[in-house]
Amino acid sequence: MRRLIACTLACLAVCFACGSAEALDKVRVGKSGVALAWTMIEAGEEAGIWKELDLAIESAQLSGDAQLQQALTAGELDFGLGSGPGMGYRVKGVPAIAIAAIAGPPYSFMLFTRPDSPIRSVADLKGRNVAVTSAGSLTDWLVRELSRQQGWGPEGIVSLPMGALRTKMAALKAGEIDSVLLTSGSVYEFEEQGQARVLASFGDLVHDFHTHVLYAPDRLIASNEGLVRRFLQGWLRSVAYMRGHKAEGVKIAAHTLEIGESAASKAFDQDMKMMSEDGAFSRAAIEVIRRSLVELGILDKIPEASVLYSDRFVPVRD
Repeated sequence: MRRLIACTLACLAVCFACGSAEALDKVRVGKSGVALAWTMIEAGEEAGIWKELDLAIESAQLSGDAQLQQALTAGELDFGLGSGPGMGYRVKGVPAIAIAAIAGPPYSFMLFTRPDSPIRSVADLKGRNVAVTSAGSLTDWLVRELSRQQGWGPEGIVSLPMGALRTKMAALKAGEIDSVLLTSGSVYEFEEQGQARVLASFGDLVHDFHTHVLYAPDRLIASNEGLVRRFLQGWLRSVAYMRGHKAEGVKIAAHTLEIGESAASKAFDQDMKMMSEDGAFSRAAIEVIRRSLVELGILDKIPEASVLYSDRFVPVRD
């Protein structure tokens, strides 16, 4: 009898598990790099938004746009959270397309130096070097754009691909590099630890841009447009929740990014300025991204704007 009861309970547990899985559509989401913007996924979970839309989110942290696009190509993801310049991979054959612009000017990226550095402002960076993640990355382009804006041409500031954060900080402390470009959460954390002095926020320097976009595979758009619209709705509702619940949002960001709440609060104020309320594309921002694709070496020539994104789900504005 005990064995029968145990077997029955086990069967019921399986049935409940299966019922729960059937009630919610499982969605696999890839996050390119580490960003406060991606914590909208966790915010939606905390607020019960995804469950209300009958979605169960499984997220995976990826090292960057290249790995994200590879995962989309392999069919391992249903959605990808990546950078604006990542749209160029569509032209290279990736069967996924940008369906919403989820963040505008790059307020999430900041430039800093060590506290005792003689560099006092961006104007002092001519001929100096800035550590970035990798060649051809969004951070690489931001340094080139900053140099161009200063009138020094795209190579007036030396962009140094240095990979891991630990490597960058060790080189900065040793005086081997002049400055570092990082996301705001990390910058504010280092600032509070007395290891950094902020020089600039790129959101104040680059105005027409899509820092982050949402990607969806062609197969999913063709086979389940309703699911795509539900996920996009959930994303935008999660952004609205974060914007209206700063205290909760800061806790979520601090936990997810593994930084202190004080640094997370500053990063929250910085990053939320760029988060889109409706996901609309900007033609001016698309034009800047088209140019960046050649400068980053992603493409050999500037592509037609129409092949980079889909206006099926969100509006496009001048």
